Amino acid sequence: MSLVTTHVLDTAAGKPARGVPVRLESAAGPVAEGVTDEDGRVRELGPERLEPGVYRLVFDTEAYLGPDGFFPEVALSFRITDPEAHHHVPVLLSPFAYSTYRGS
Repeated sequence: MSLVTTHVLDTAAGKPARGVPVRLESAAGPVAEGVTDEDGRVRELGPERLEPGVYRLVFDTEAYLGPDGFFPEVALSFRITDPEAHHHVPVLLSPFAYSTYRGS
């Protein structure tokens, strides 16, 4: 199962980022959409099985940070090589910076 999940943490406030719209895309177009829950998580995004290839997560950070946030969106491209693996892509967010990594 090639499940995609994400977690957004507001590092400036020291809490989960609730209500961030997230879109999963492939080269063919949108695959799925979600919104982070009260714990800053989207627990399932997309179908249970994604074919190998390059995908993109787009976070509408302006919806969370407002117009004063420097990055109105964060777009992260990643590659799925194992369609059976779980792919967790967390984001650490603040008004003027973000970072990411492959989580577990």
